[in-house]
Amino acid sequence: MINIDNLVYRIAGREILSGTSARLPAGRRIGLVGHNGAGKSTLFKLIQKELHADGGTITLPTVWRLGGVAQEVPAGPMSLLDTVLAADQERLALLEAAEDITDPHRLGEIHGRLEARDAYAAPARAATILAGLGFSASDQLRPCAEFSGGWRMRVALAAILFLAPDLLLLDEPTNYLDLEGVLWLEDYLKRYRGSVLLISHDRDLLNSVCEFILHLEHGRLTLYSGNYDSFTATRALRRANDLAFAKRQEARRKHLQTFVDRFRYKASKARQAQSRIKMLERMEEIDIPLDEQVTPIRLPAPFDASPPLLTLEQVSVGYEPGRPILSQLDLRIDPDERIALLGKNGNGKSTLAKLMAGKLDKMGGTLFRARKLSVGYFAQHQLEELQAQLTPLQTLGLLRPRLSEQHLRSQLGGFGFSAAKATTKVGALSGGERARLMLALATLDHPNLLILDEPTNHLDIDARESLLTALNDFEGAVILISHDRRLIEATAERLLLVADGQVHTFDGDLEDYRRYLLMGENRPSVQISEAARPSKEDVRRDAAQRRSQLRPLKDQVDLEERQIATLSEEIAKYDRALTDPLLFVRDPLKGTAVSKKRADAVKKLAAAEERWLKAQEAYETALTSVR
Repeated sequence: MINIDNLVYRIAGREILSGTSARLPAGRRIGLVGHNGAGKSTLFKLIQKELHADGGTITLPTVWRLGGVAQEVPAGPMSLLDTVLAADQERLALLEAAEDITDPHRLGEIHGRLEARDAYAAPARAATILAGLGFSASDQLRPCAEFSGGWRMRVALAAILFLAPDLLLLDEPTNYLDLEGVLWLEDYLKRYRGSVLLISHDRDLLNSVCEFILHLEHGRLTLYSGNYDSFTATRALRRANDLAFAKRQEARRKHLQTFVDRFRYKASKARQAQSRIKMLERMEEIDIPLDEQVTPIRLPAPFDASPPLLTLEQVSVGYEPGRPILSQLDLRIDPDERIALLGKNGNGKSTLAKLMAGKLDKMGGTLFRARKLSVGYFAQHQLEELQAQLTPLQTLGLLRPRLSEQHLRSQLGGFGFSAAKATTKVGALSGGERARLMLALATLDHPNLLILDEPTNHLDIDARESLLTALNDFEGAVILISHDRRLIEATAERLLLVADGQVHTFDGDLEDYRRYLLMGENRPSVQISEAARPSKEDVRRDAAQRRSQLRPLKDQVDLEERQIATLSEEIAKYDRALTDPLLFVRDPLKGTAVSKKRADAVKKLAAAEERWLKAQEAYETALTSVR
């Protein structure tokens, strides 16, 4: 059991954790969720005693070993396999002691402890974990220093998984994994014997792995039973009940206050008025914090272009002359294509994306680009190239100096940047805000081909949902590389597998791809006969038809939302008028008219909310069918 009792933590006087408590069951897999900046990573550091609380306690079983991925990634001449094995310091100490001790009784004790820890099978277990995270047998023997930061983060993850602590703390473990690595990690965590506390914005991972969800919002922790989808449904129901109760409470309060205001100074009613004043004082204050709103992402409309946008015939591409990464590429990309690239990291997905984006020249073959082709390209490495001292407005202006400030602000507004955020230094932005800025840069020229290489790494769950909706509303072509299965399933209509130096159509969905990966070396060829493939014209027609079905449904949802907002403002105006205690005294007819108008507005609001619920349900059902 993990006991969090009245925990308080402040940063620069601002409370991140506000006297919150929670009881977390041992031996379970728990997802820790909340918006960016809510304090999830701070809670991890408090649990690991890297930070000290301003109040309250966190109590764990004294015998527990804690483990989290180290912030400093491993580097140096040690091989990947030895780096992972070195994570278990106790095993290493026992092995060293066994070499030096001659006392047979003491030696027998040490070997017994080694056998109990399954120490002799440790190299095989470490190699299995590294393989699952994408390292070949030859890679595992190479020095850490030869790998990039992202790959070394995988080694750090492998080390903590190998250590197998009693409480495993994972903070966004999928950020540096490809889809294959995510699928492997998901299966690994489901079989993990200890307790797991997982921070993730990957909805599918939370749904598949977690038995409980710990929600951090407004400095308070709430534990929900079930996976992420169960959490969202339960939370929505609780919130609806709380809002209904608060509404009834407020109506009761207003009724009592009206009586008090009218009769507290009237002798014949003074006693009743005083009684109601006491009732008001005893009434519980209901404080329901507002939901944290996520600003939607709006992609600018693409410029029209005649098909095909891109045609590749027997194209080869790579970085060193005579050593292509990909060869014999035959592809056609049309204006309404929705493609996801599958394949392990290092197989060439990003290389293909750079080729199509015009960032990398072909080595051979024929590549045709449409005359009106405009490409928007997003890649994770570009986040590191942003200049921290510039503002988002200056960043866009540096790229397109001829565009007006109003145009640039409008572009930023489509990605959630308020007037204040548009003039905030990039270095002060969160990871999610920098990702939105890169999306704003990538779409500045109204591209008709959008190439996104891992666009969700720094986006929280709600922001990912916003991006998903924006991509489905986008009328141009999309090529997507992502380890977020939900994003792929909801947007991609065609899967291409990049493997063995070539690119082929993958005939199936992501569940088929999971089975394909698990089959390993015995898996069948993925080359699909032309007769088995739907024609490109059929694919394009079906895709356009599905998107055309979504558009009016989304428009209806937006219409009802605007109507609800208008009616809510109207009711608030009537409420302000009715709070005047002399309204009915001065002008009874006007008071009656205002009351009637308010009642009519309330009925209209209820009807609008009912229509919105039906429209939202229809839209979500249609959105699911697009997957």
